[in-house]
Amino acid sequence: MDTMQLVRIHSFGGTEVLSLDEVPVPEPEADELLLKVHAAGINPVDVKMRSGRYPGAEESMLPLALGREVSGTVVRCGPGVLGTRVGDTVHAMLGMDRGGYAEYVTIKPSEHVLKPPSLDHVSAAAVPLAALTAWQGLFERGELRPNQRVLIHGASGGVGHLAVQFAKQMGAQVMTTSSGADLDFLRDLGASHAIDYRDDEFDQQLRDLDLVLDLIGGETRDRSFAVIRPGGKLVSTLGEPSQDKANKHGIRVAGFMARPSAVQLYRIGRMFDAGEVRVTLDTVFPLRDVAAAHAHLESRHVRGKLVLRVAELAGSD
Repeated sequence: MDTMQLVRIHSFGGTEVLSLDEVPVPEPEADELLLKVHAAGINPVDVKMRSGRYPGAEESMLPLALGREVSGTVVRCGPGVLGTRVGDTVHAMLGMDRGGYAEYVTIKPSEHVLKPPSLDHVSAAAVPLAALTAWQGLFERGELRPNQRVLIHGASGGVGHLAVQFAKQMGAQVMTTSSGADLDFLRDLGASHAIDYRDDEFDQQLRDLDLVLDLIGGETRDRSFAVIRPGGKLVSTLGEPSQDKANKHGIRVAGFMARPSAVQLYRIGRMFDAGEVRVTLDTVFPLRDVAAAHAHLESRHVRGKLVLRVAELAGSD
């Protein structure tokens, strides 16, 4: 039986629980395809799952494979898969039941699209989860429209830096909070007002915003209620915001987790190919250094995305 390397956790904890296991290569179901993974994106949700702080990640699910976004080459298709062929290069946001920190992974048609030609595999692996989180937060949950004013907290990270560009392309006026080192970076991406959260109080500078996209939580989210106009909206990836505070300020709130969407991922890919948005890579690690990658995400400021390089193939990245 063919085997592969797969990063799993057998218990919750720090980076020491990350285990590079030798396991059988999975067999795709009739409606699945088997992907040879060239690169896998790393996201804060992976750290939460590893540490046991992610809702729904329970001990009964251990050992648990990590990684929600990948890019690679199709090597096998189930008989029910239409429109995708062996040899196609694709990228995908995976469901919670599989992990992309692996040499191979099975994916479903609803989770993947052809890799944008303008992106190599490493860059393409950095896109699916982060981009879909930004897209769904802004446009599905946030209902952002042209000429509206949006504030994005944590704007220099993987989700945030894509959200800035999506909102700008929509014709919104984009405001951001980040560390001072990233202000010029965010202005270059399209932010009209970039605020250093360490030195400036955003709630003293801003008022009557249509939308706040919260990627930080905590006190930052609590202070955001006051800057939103009546009828505006606060959308958070860090759980459901307080409905009592929302009622007090006359605004709407929503907490959400991104879902796979091939339709949206295809549209986003067209934007990359048109040069309308770009993905920024902070650091690329080999698969064997996954623990160092997690430590980097937890202990250092990350601009853009971290990625694991899985396959060292000529021409693959």
